[in-house]
Amino acid sequence: MKEGRYYNITASGENAARFMRLLAVTAPSAGGEYLSEKFNEFVKASKVEVRFDNIRLTKSGVAADLTISEANITIKYNVYLRDKAIELEFQSTDRSRVEHAARLLRHAGIGAEVKKREGRDVWYIKAATDMLAAGHEKLRKALAEIVRRAVENGWIDAGKAEGWLEKLEEGRILKEGWPKYLVRLSSSGAFEVKYQSTNPNNIQREAQRFREMGLEEGVHFSVKMPEGGNKAGYVYIRREGLAHAAWLSVHGSEEQRKLAAEFVNYILQRAEKAGKEVYDRAREVIDERELRGTLTLKGFEKEVEVDGRKHKVKVIDGGAEFDEGRGGKKLLRIKITAEVDGVRRNYMITYGRYGADNATRGFAVARAGASDDGEADAERLSALVEALTGVKPRIYHMKNGAIIIVCSREHLEGFARYAELADAIKKWLLNT
Repeated sequence: MKEGRYYNITASGENAARFMRLLAVTAPSAGGEYLSEKFNEFVKASKVEVRFDNIRLTKSGVAADLTISEANITIKYNVYLRDKAIELEFQSTDRSRVEHAARLLRHAGIGAEVKKREGRDVWYIKAATDMLAAGHEKLRKALAEIVRRAVENGWIDAGKAEGWLEKLEEGRILKEGWPKYLVRLSSSGAFEVKYQSTNPNNIQREAQRFREMGLEEGVHFSVKMPEGGNKAGYVYIRREGLAHAAWLSVHGSEEQRKLAAEFVNYILQRAEKAGKEVYDRAREVIDERELRGTLTLKGFEKEVEVDGRKHKVKVIDGGAEFDEGRGGKKLLRIKITAEVDGVRRNYMITYGRYGADNATRGFAVARAGASDDGEADAERLSALVEALTGVKPRIYHMKNGAIIIVCSREHLEGFARYAELADAIKKWLLNT
């Protein structure tokens, strides 16, 4: 044993590579997916192999045998070309053997869940077309060849086969070892990155991957486990999570840089396939994090337009700190001294976490001056926030006459680009 959870394994003899690979792939934390390049080269000879044979026409359709092997472990699966899908199955009355088959299948990129047949002492795993299309290249190639042979023999419709082959081909753009993440813009325009599965092992695997990367649950990503049956759980990557992964790909430890770079490149691939608008938003989030702490408030000047009126903004100074408010609530206070249209004021925006979803919101109160009213001050503060972050804040008029300016998480990301604010913002996010 070394520091913390790290340990050394030494093996010798002609089967050393296979033995070390077995230890790696059965490790409960990593599952053998996060090994160093040096180790991967050492055990290259004993990685997953896939082959097929015995393609045949049965009463229920086309069937074939597909064999997956790794480190002298070999399992034979059944492949069926059904009416609507390609299906891979394995079943046995020995649950441990089915668990073994599921584990080996995971190393081919398929996270199939072990289930029991109703009313029988038979255990099985099953994976259909979409899940198979997310598997590793060797598996996808073998399945594609089974489909082509069936077409050549006139056993299945060429049109149906073309759809299956397109899905298997599409899998090539996915990063090997990564399942299919949903990357899109929601109906409200928010950028979303999410992985869903009914298999709790798959959810745990992805969550562990992000922990290994250096992301923190509750800050950078959230997890919901499946609730049984067909109700899927998910791993949801927050905007801050993707942004922080981009930062880790440059500034993290050697292993963090490798994992984070793979993840960021994979998400960009998925975003590009989803369309230009989705890709541009993903690129914006990634580039935004790379800019964190690279600008300075002092001396910042910009002209910005608010509701058709132009305002000249000049920042004198600024800073941020977080402390505890009433009831122990952790608050982030951003203080900025600025001149807007020649009027110098000290502004403060106070961020907190609110609601069941722990939403990030910042509030500031406009105030009347000797020469103008609160409405003018609200417009100047709005101009300041938009100039610094590129995003217009919301303005609310209260019944008591107060004017409240509300900033979101998106504004906070903009503020984090400034060196005077970046450290306090990061510290507050990690603590809330």
